[in-house]
Amino acid sequence: MQKTLFSFFKILILAIYILALVAVLGLWASPWSRNLQNASMVLLGVHALELVFAMKHVRRYKGPLALSVVLTLLFGLLHWKPLSDQTASLSDGKVL
Repeated sequence: MQKTLFSFFKILILAIYILALVAVLGLWASPWSRNLQNASMVLLGVHALELVFAMKHVRRYKGPLALSVVLTLLFGLLHWKPLSDQTASLSDGKVL
């Protein structure tokens, strides 16, 4: 269930970023376009702060660190929280 919910929120965040980019490029003009641009900037700012505070979890990604940083900047908690949970379950002696 949590995986499905996280996937839904990731798609929603990507939609915000894509619509904001389309608006910045001048391909979409509506009263909502400015709000989406602001929302995407707020998301990026919050995720940048998360990156600073959650770096120990971000480093636990099995792929390259640079990719984990980019994923954290895009998705924030939705990227690093499962890494944190996975580490916590391993330290509790549980098998995934």
